[in-house]
Amino acid sequence: MAPARSNILVLPGDGIGPEAMAEVDKIIAWTNAEGLTAIETDVDLVGGAAYDDHGQAISDAAMEKALAADAVLFGAVGGPKWDDVPYDARPEAGLLRLRKDLALFANLRPAICYPALASASSLKPELVEGLDILIVRELTGGVYFGEPKEVVTLENGEQRAVDTQVYTTHEIDRIARVAFELARTRSNQVCSMEKRNVMRSGVLWNKVVTATHADFQDVELSHMLADAGGMQLVRAPKQFDVIVTDNLFGDMLSDVAAMLTGSLGMLPSASLGAEDATTGKRKAMYEPVHGSAPDIAGQGKANPIAMVASFAMMLRYSLGMADLATQVETAIANVLDAGIRTGDIAGSGITPVSTSQMGDALLAEVQKVVAG
Repeated sequence: MAPARSNILVLPGDGIGPEAMAEVDKIIAWTNAEGLTAIETDVDLVGGAAYDDHGQAISDAAMEKALAADAVLFGAVGGPKWDDVPYDARPEAGLLRLRKDLALFANLRPAICYPALASASSLKPELVEGLDILIVRELTGGVYFGEPKEVVTLENGEQRAVDTQVYTTHEIDRIARVAFELARTRSNQVCSMEKRNVMRSGVLWNKVVTATHADFQDVELSHMLADAGGMQLVRAPKQFDVIVTDNLFGDMLSDVAAMLTGSLGMLPSASLGAEDATTGKRKAMYEPVHGSAPDIAGQGKANPIAMVASFAMMLRYSLGMADLATQVETAIANVLDAGIRTGDIAGSGITPVSTSQMGDALLAEVQKVVAG
């Protein structure tokens, strides 16, 4: 049976984003040619590239494409070139608008340490080998979106900056449900992290997650203060399965977890919206965690693995192709087992390959895995 047609909006962005995205393009071209997928891609601008073209971090036309797409595949945005642009037009504003307008409230960030890379972690190999954590971060609420958000000048001439942490019962309940549902596909354990000892939003977070757990009694639930959670992530990370937390703490804790794996260049992410009541589908965007890395942009040094792994997450969560997603992920592990490395994960004594060479190796391995 022919695969269902899917429409993907590709937003390569800035820095190493276009370089990493080019390696995903190779895989999509091959899976389409082999009849494994029927992915139609449309490409547009985001971030600094969009600002240079039309003075906005993302255009209304690009947002319309994103809203109509089955999924968005996103590269990276930002760089020192745009440090002085107006705040509302900064490259990151394009990413925030995508998250807000698509109502992508659930950010999934896996932290997986491939056995071949255990020695590349900043922790002892025995602490991270076999690590497989999933951080579920609430993405559209909290301090990043709360109002008031302002810098005001006081009567005495001093300035005061205000950011507001705001959460409702509904926002907490729906992210907790995503975490519990995902835990059921893994090891059935969820740890909820907040700061209920000093933040009223943390008190509500703890209360609502506990109440929601009543519908998921088969899943083990624990609670931990977010600062203690950060400490435990670097002390004994394999104690965790699924971590659910708010926007601010999720941002920080997922970056801590990322470095346990040896490189930010290794980690994908998915941002999901609510299920459509009629189709059951979700708005979704997939992106690597590593950012735009402007210091190595254009040099062929970027690691495309996180971008390819983000494509695999898209196959699994948006296109209903879990088997092909697993095959792509297996190919990544096989390439690493073969000792093929970009510079960020090469280590001493290993000659690193370029971005395109890594992409070629990944495609060749996908072809082998698919062929059986």
